[in-house]
Amino acid sequence: MSDDTMRQPLRRPDASAAVERLGWRYLLARFHTGVAVGSPAEALDVAATAVRAAGPAADGHLRADLRPGRVLLSLQDAAVANVTSADVEAADRITTALRTAGRETDAAVGAPQRSEQALEIAIDALDIPAVRPFWKAVFAYTDEPGLDGPTDALVDPLGQGPAVWFQQMDAPRPQRNRIHFDLSLPHDEARRRLAAALDAGGRLVNDGRAPAFWVLADAEGNEICLCTWQGRD
Repeated sequence: MSDDTMRQPLRRPDASAAVERLGWRYLLARFHTGVAVGSPAEALDVAATAVRAAGPAADGHLRADLRPGRVLLSLQDAAVANVTSADVEAADRITTALRTAGRETDAAVGAPQRSEQALEIAIDALDIPAVRPFWKAVFAYTDEPGLDGPTDALVDPLGQGPAVWFQQMDAPRPQRNRIHFDLSLPHDEARRRLAAALDAGGRLVNDGRAPAFWVLADAEGNEICLCTWQGRD
């Protein structure tokens, strides 16, 4: 397979199917998984194993976040802000190396501690080019690679905070919440989370685009969208 082919972004269904058997999940154009550890020394060992196994794909693709009890791993080609065949192969190599070392890659779908997920903040605006520079400056965010237009989303260059994107309004809505959350979940976790939110007092505002997203609200009307990759291609 040529280098150009290896760097072509994958279709969402293909991306999800390629890594699900490995214990990874596809969220917001990135592969995610976790590895349980018992100490900081074990966490460092897991991260080092992942870097060695990823090989050349570690640079510009692999991110390791060491947390108490868990190492969070993710893969994405930073140059195209999406996943490619190279990321699939890296996930396979990392999973194999960690299993050889007696560790499992597990996105923890449905587990009590919750699955891997990715949060975005959506800001409604009448004039997106007018408000976008403010949010870029106040958060010290950057453009995604190749997406630097006046209405494009913003991302944290350190990967710590949620992405911010802008939703076009066609008329002022002074009585409506103007900022809402988008929470991307593994496709096989979303319905459980939906049920839990409704059981906790939430209400379903709109499911017309499900399973791409469900719009939910709390008791006072503050909204969140539960999102998956499905239904978007």
